[in-house]
Amino acid sequence: MPSLLPDGMHVFERGWLSSNNILLDDGHTSWLVDSGYAAHADQTLTLVESQLGSRRLDGLINTHLHSDHCGGNSALQEKYPSLVTFIPPGQAAFVKNWDSAALTYDATGQQCPKFTYNQTLLPGTDIRLGSFTWQIYAAPGHDPDAVLLFEPDRRLLISGDALWENGFGVVFPELEGLNAFDEVRATLDLIENLAPEIVIPGHGRVFRYTPEAMSIARQRLQAFVASPTRHARHAVKVLLKFKLLEVQQQPVEQFMQWAKATPYLHLCKTRFFKEMEFSLFIEQMCAELVDSKVARIRDDVIYNA
Repeated sequence: MPSLLPDGMHVFERGWLSSNNILLDDGHTSWLVDSGYAAHADQTLTLVESQLGSRRLDGLINTHLHSDHCGGNSALQEKYPSLVTFIPPGQAAFVKNWDSAALTYDATGQQCPKFTYNQTLLPGTDIRLGSFTWQIYAAPGHDPDAVLLFEPDRRLLISGDALWENGFGVVFPELEGLNAFDEVRATLDLIENLAPEIVIPGHGRVFRYTPEAMSIARQRLQAFVASPTRHARHAVKVLLKFKLLEVQQQPVEQFMQWAKATPYLHLCKTRFFKEMEFSLFIEQMCAELVDSKVARIRDDVIYNA
């Protein structure tokens, strides 16, 4: 199958613990969009080196600052000391002063080693990455400060978690009581108006944009709007599955201790499942993961599946 991408673009499809990484290389300068999760930082370095060899990586872009998109920043900055790092402006002060609570890493029970940044990605401006000039757009919803990148000549969209082939990422601000579903809708409207030909998502394969892909996302959004509890239930299982992807297996008691120490899980339980005791709530969510065949439990150990 011929590549959907032009020369000078390489997408490392990573799965769900680490976001995809997009390398833009014109033979003179090279940029990486998103760096994956901290536990996969060595893999990120290896993938970048597989394309660049002994050449340096010049620049790093983050579509947003969730841990699975920027967890490899620190390792890349250590490997390439002259690396220039661009982040969305909304959380720049938290990165500058390194506030892991404000950056939500504490709340989600996830890792993200401290990193720095040089400049911010201002919506409404352009940025040159390799051979391509990209337009920067605000893309709130999944993350209030996220951006997406659009290359208008070839109609390429780097969508982060605003649009996947089968939906979009958890709308985390909704879990905190903010009205972010409208922002998801506005971001989907923006993407539809941009009319990309090729979408490079934060997770999953590169795909040709079709009305069907947008319809899937809108139907998913409509279902969540109709039932915020359904969305919260989905979010909790995503967080639990993410932890399983990280550890692969763990004694159930230890996994439960991690859950009890993770504020977002308590937030979801308190706002949406008040009638349930916390441990029972987590046990039920784990049982649903097992029923979906994405986890298994045997001899008091929970396994990723």
